[in-house]
Amino acid sequence: MSGRLTIQLRDRDVVLDPGELFVVPRGVEHRTVAEEETAILLLEPAGTMNTGDEGGAMTKAAESLD
Repeated sequence: MSGRLTIQLRDRDVVLDPGELFVVPRGVEHRTVAEEETAILLLEPAGTMNTGDEGGAMTKAAESLD
């Protein structure tokens, strides 16, 4: 939506500018980085955990907008 977002994958970085889209395949380890203020629209399947299968202190319970 605004700013620039980098999605770091194991084998490459994907840089997204406003209006661009990238689909991270299910199960692919990734990390997002924004070096400036960035607004994004993130779509995930219901129940997706913010830490994937890792769990731990940073894991937040899934929420629903029902």
